Amino acid sequence: MYTAQSLTKTHLLALTALFAALTAIGAFLRIPTPWSSFTLQVFFVSMAGILLGPKYGTLSQVVYVALGLVGLPIFTEGGGPGYLFQPTFGFLLSYIPAAWVIGRLAGGCPSKKRIAAACLAGLAVIYLIGLPYMALILNFYLQIPMNFTAVLWAGMLPFLPWDLFKSAATVWLASKLIPLLQKTL
Repeated sequence: MYTAQSLTKTHLLALTALFAALTAIGAFLRIPTPWSSFTLQVFFVSMAGILLGPKYGTLSQVVYVALGLVGLPIFTEGGGPGYLFQPTFGFLLSYIPAAWVIGRLAGGCPSKKRIAAACLAGLAVIYLIGLPYMALILNFYLQIPMNFTAVLWAGMLPFLPWDLFKSAATVWLASKLIPLLQKTL
């Protein structure tokens, strides 16, 4: 069975850097909306967790977030420490535990059901961290009063169908890639 541990440390670190870069690229493949954008970041977070496992999938997202916070303009609207006060930063922050959850639950298994469950759990993590952060920044820092329903409409409901589509694409692609990786290792 394919596992990230079957790769050499050098391969794992190279793939970790690759998935950090792919997540950054995913931020720029976007359709903007007033509060956030439709991007491919969740797709790359999910693929990182599935293909790299919990440890290196998480590390790829730590690298991505850290590079953005030190000032590289790799977030959807730029970068730098001031990004902490953007309503969408909680979603970026959530990529770190989401990659871990996805990697832990998928476990290198090519089962579509297991990959789908991992992706859905990862989405839950993203929304459970991103939405409260968004509400906090909007209501208290930016002083834009938004109740729970308004936050759901601003940060989740328009994006959920797109995120589910990305999860389905992840399931399809990962279920094809894992057997190929198992043959090569």
